[in-house]
Amino acid sequence: MNDVDEVAFSGLTEQHRRELHVHCYRMLGSFEDAEDTVQETFLRAWRKRDTFQGRSTFRAWLYRIATNACLDLLAKCRPEPAAGGEVQWLQPYPDRLLDEVDGPESVAVARETIELAYVVAVQHLAPRPRAVLILRDVLGWPAKEVADLLGDSVNSVNSALQRARAGMREHLPAERQDWTGDPDSDAETRAVVRRFTEASVAADIPALTAMLRADARASMPPTPGLRLGRDAVVGDWIADGFDTMTGLRALPTAVNRQPALAFYHWNKAEGVFLPLTLDVLRITGGVVTEVTTFHADRFAGLGLPESLPADGSQ
Repeated sequence: MNDVDEVAFSGLTEQHRRELHVHCYRMLGSFEDAEDTVQETFLRAWRKRDTFQGRSTFRAWLYRIATNACLDLLAKCRPEPAAGGEVQWLQPYPDRLLDEVDGPESVAVARETIELAYVVAVQHLAPRPRAVLILRDVLGWPAKEVADLLGDSVNSVNSALQRARAGMREHLPAERQDWTGDPDSDAETRAVVRRFTEASVAADIPALTAMLRADARASMPPTPGLRLGRDAVVGDWIADGFDTMTGLRALPTAVNRQPALAFYHWNKAEGVFLPLTLDVLRITGGVVTEVTTFHADRFAGLGLPESLPADGSQ
């Protein structure tokens, strides 16, 4: 591809930007790190364009470069999940950007492999088994192609896949098999989100408590500390003074194929509601099983308003 100019080459690579970004995000757990790694991928691709001989598709060639760029980053600065199991570098991925991946590649953003719990579980795997799992189980690559990408034997890839699957079973929620995306559950989920929103704005702790499953969990990346069990989650909310908070507004959104609520807090000095936190909910069987809370610095990257007016318009 030496005879391709930079503009034409950029056009070829840009077609795959979003799906490569999702791939790097799944590998790294960080939206921002994924953004940097995709840029590195395109830079490497341009520099190595003469190595593309057409033996595989251009898309597969880019995935090879992106995967190796992720592995290189993990080798340089691979963080470890905290003692409690939470991933402090975890960042959310807006559904509006996931929707940009369509056609045959849409399998790459299937709900079951982009939800936060799945991304968290992946972060507990060593880098190479992580890559094998994503390439084989998420993208559906044959073992031979994965082996070629990683410079391993097929036997080595199959062994790594088995280890990775075992690791995922250890770290995924017990009800993993219930994540079917059944449209019949949408109405129930919307009802739970609506009640959770109303109770949160009212700081109604008893109502929120009633919506949590007994083994519910909560985390707030990058703040350390995983709350396990309804009592621990509610106790933390009370300790933070949430039960007395007023002046909240909530804006429904969606990240990682999960319902989410962007909370804004009234600022009297500026006369507007300013970003506070983003709560991402995992709902199973009509109850909230996990709340992952992100700080206000995530709002801009998610395309959320920088403020909400006092009159309730948006």
